[in-house]
Amino acid sequence: MDNIYDVLIIGAGPIGIACGINAKKNNLSHIIIEKGCLVNSLYNYPINMTFFSTSEKLEIEDIPFVTTNPKPKRAEALEYYRRIHNKFSLNTKLFEEVLSCEKKGNIFHVTSTKGSYQARHVIVATGFYDIPMLLNIPGEDLPKVSHYYNDPHYYAGQNVVVVGASNSSIDAALETYRKGANVTLVIRGTEISLG
Repeated sequence: MDNIYDVLIIGAGPIGIACGINAKKNNLSHIIIEKGCLVNSLYNYPINMTFFSTSEKLEIEDIPFVTTNPKPKRAEALEYYRRIHNKFSLNTKLFEEVLSCEKKGNIFHVTSTKGSYQARHVIVATGFYDIPMLLNIPGEDLPKVSHYYNDPHYYAGQNVVVVGASNSSIDAALETYRKGANVTLVIRGTEISLG
């Protein structure tokens, strides 16, 4: 490939979008490669999720994130980041997973499921939501085990074990309980996280 990008960004979430905007504002050629849809990790959040942060803390480029709620919902965030992405006409490849990244001399050679790219700089903006925290215990790879939570209705009338004591774990435990699941919460310490 003759075209060498100034910046190749892995991940089209809020941080990847912000990096693309800054590359463009500084006249740097860029490409964003995302393994799923635009803001894929947010898309995979629970459907009815409300963010813990207020909208102004989620804003990019001082573009107002308007919501009628004290804290925005998942659907509002998806719309907000899509509008920003489109406003800046970012060069983004969706549903293309990066397979390897190797530096040869001063150039990074990146291979994806759909092509090969070269760049002077690479930014990894993949976030953390897409990477489950495995416990490395027997049974966690069974078909009935899920490392992601989407909607509480699926668990109605079922025995459910929620592992963790953070905000998301407590939300999942309470939501599934309210839909009729028999919930057991497993935590490492003696109390739930308050942070």
